[in-house]
Amino acid sequence: MKGIILAGGHGTRLFPLTKATNKHLLPVGREPMLFHPIRQLCDAGITDILVITSTDHMGDVVRCLGSGADFGCSLSYRVQETAGGIAHALALGANFAGGDAVCVLLGDNVFEYSIAPYVEHFRAQGRGARVLLKEVGDPERYGVAALDEHQVIEIEEKPTNPKSHFAVVGLYLYDARVFDIIGAVEPSARGEYEITSVNNAYIASGELQYDVCRGAWTDAGTFDSLAEANAILAKNLNRILPHD
Repeated sequence: MKGIILAGGHGTRLFPLTKATNKHLLPVGREPMLFHPIRQLCDAGITDILVITSTDHMGDVVRCLGSGADFGCSLSYRVQETAGGIAHALALGANFAGGDAVCVLLGDNVFEYSIAPYVEHFRAQGRGARVLLKEVGDPERYGVAALDEHQVIEIEEKPTNPKSHFAVVGLYLYDARVFDIIGAVEPSARGEYEITSVNNAYIASGELQYDVCRGAWTDAGTFDSLAEANAILAKNLNRILPHD
């Protein structure tokens, strides 16, 4: 399995901090934000990792992360020249994946606990897709999962009237077919290739499973959530907690 970290976008909600640097290089706890998803992937045994970021910030990202030797992994890089949504960015990783399954992390997502158990559940699953859910107070900001007793029956992107409080957070596990599925996705009303459309395609084929995220989680896309990300990681000196 290979890892893909999506670290593009303009970070407009964090301006003027993002006037100085890429959002994903802002500090959380004691380290730049991008250190966290790299450490999470390595902790899960995934050490061949692609970082996808924007043209404006590729130089800064490469200077910060280097080859990956400091983390015990191998880092590759791709440029996303236009912001076309998460699925659009993920499609740039098709050649890198080379027919392997992928673990995809959004570069601004912070998890208190290791993602390793979720990765192992996907390995045992064998095919299809797996997402991670977290109960949140503001589900309208996210893709929201409608659940029955055993499975996700639908995911709705940023709904006005959410069907649950379970958000799909920024960890996605896919088999190699994900890139063919992305190729068939149509742009949404806001002109983006939504990862929700990809997940719903796996739901339609009965091949999407899920875990519920343990411990604290946040994305760091707003000033409030950036402060929360700092608090989560500072509390444990940027260490990732193991599951008991």
